[in-house]
Amino acid sequence: MKRRWFILTCLLTLFINACSDHAGTSREPSIDAAVGELDFSRMVEPVTLRVGMPLPAILNNPVVRYIEELSNVKVVPSWEAEGADSNNQMVELAIASKDLPDAMIVNRSQLRKLAEMDMIQDLGAVYETYASKLVKDIYASKNNTALQAASIGGKLYALPNATFESDSHSLLWVRQDWLDKLHLPPPRTLTDVEQIAQAFINMDPDGDGKDNTIGLCGYRNIVYGKHPAVCGFDSIFHAFGAFPKNWIKDSTGRILYGSIMPENKKALSKLADWYKRGLIDNQFALNKNIHEPIVSNKSGLFFGPWWAPYWPLGDFNSIDPSADWKAYPVPLNEDGKFVTHIAPVMNSYLVVRKGYPHPEAVVKVLNIETRLNRKQDPNKEKVKKLEDELLHGGAQLRNYFPIDHLLDFTDAIEKRYVDVESVFQGKKDPASLDVESRLVYESIVQEKAHSKSNDLNSMAALAFQTGVKVLVTTPMVKVRGVFYDTTDSMPNYWSELERLENDTFLKIVMGELPVEAFDDYVKTWMDSGGGTITDEVKYTVTGK
Repeated sequence: MKRRWFILTCLLTLFINACSDHAGTSREPSIDAAVGELDFSRMVEPVTLRVGMPLPAILNNPVVRYIEELSNVKVVPSWEAEGADSNNQMVELAIASKDLPDAMIVNRSQLRKLAEMDMIQDLGAVYETYASKLVKDIYASKNNTALQAASIGGKLYALPNATFESDSHSLLWVRQDWLDKLHLPPPRTLTDVEQIAQAFINMDPDGDGKDNTIGLCGYRNIVYGKHPAVCGFDSIFHAFGAFPKNWIKDSTGRILYGSIMPENKKALSKLADWYKRGLIDNQFALNKNIHEPIVSNKSGLFFGPWWAPYWPLGDFNSIDPSADWKAYPVPLNEDGKFVTHIAPVMNSYLVVRKGYPHPEAVVKVLNIETRLNRKQDPNKEKVKKLEDELLHGGAQLRNYFPIDHLLDFTDAIEKRYVDVESVFQGKKDPASLDVESRLVYESIVQEKAHSKSNDLNSMAALAFQTGVKVLVTTPMVKVRGVFYDTTDSMPNYWSELERLENDTFLKIVMGELPVEAFDDYVKTWMDSGGGTITDEVKYTVTGK
């Protein structure tokens, strides 16, 4: 999650810098200019809002002060948790003790539990009255399915996050300069990936005369699931028609957990063969920093999302600015198609404690944060000062948000690319671009003028002109899951089932177990609570 924060706030930084270049002598809007509009008006009296924070907060940080200045809402931490797991434990403890903060972010299971226990407020009227047009437009872009997911018994018990689909896809990132040097064609198939990995290991692509390069990077748990990140092998499984860590319908219409699909055996067999032949980094299960082989110039081949130019390549470029990375929709399946799982656009929910007298304060804070994230805050000089202060310490703006709840349009990333390309093709006037598309456009222009500048402009240019371009121009077979919730029995079994899955997959890939052990794993998984959970998922989805 920290990496995603960094990526999104990098984009914000670019925009703010661009705005400062065009500020001229225009007068900055007054903070009080919006008073009278309920979405951004200040609370009449000072209000304190206690929230559970998933990361250690820097109390009285400049973003919190800015939000308080705009809204008259002072946000203070009810707790500070180091990481998502720790925060989830704090949420569970708060629910069990019936001692909730004024607002917190929960998962779907916790939302349902809180509603059943009558511990949270119906936010329907508050949302309609106080949510900004931007927030409402984002939810509307998803046909209000996000709001429906946060509603129980006709009551809106939470404000869900709303994200874009682009984070679902895992692409193959390749050192194009190495590929060209070795006269290798662009990859398409699994065989191509093998050949490139072998060549990168044996043919000294970095030209230093040393045997110090590797093939593919790897991720200890093999796959990520809903949102593939750096060095996962999700795309390998998808090419074989397997979708581990996701509940899906198979080709017969049967609902099952993707990690027990028989197609997984083919993917695991392929990865085990690659590992045995040395095509996968033999230290991948031990690396404390998953991106270490990339930033140390050992690997020129890894799977990752469109935003990889921000991380880890943002770190790498300072080491070897001559590197030329390119993304490919690889591997294609036997039919020559790129298959990908599509994650849900919402997976967390902002709730308000029942009895908290100012639920509108929560909505106002969310309005301000969303406007900041979407680069639409009218107080440009103040925002620029915020960024200057935070960047001086190496921090990023969104890291300081008291409520980290991302809202964006489903196709936001792809739309920005299309709009910017229309400008470069002469079909669109740059002045007609929305704020965020203009950010991307100006980043690319700056990068073209100062090639390999290795700054945020360089990262954005590579991410959009290579990563996002692939998402827009590649026909994809998109497979959507059928269930992302929690069943009644999952708390009793899931942690052990996940451990069983991760250990089995890792041991098969590393050769510690034969591929045939997958069949034993499936039986053990079903007998250890997986069968019960599967029945619950089927009933939830089909009513049968």
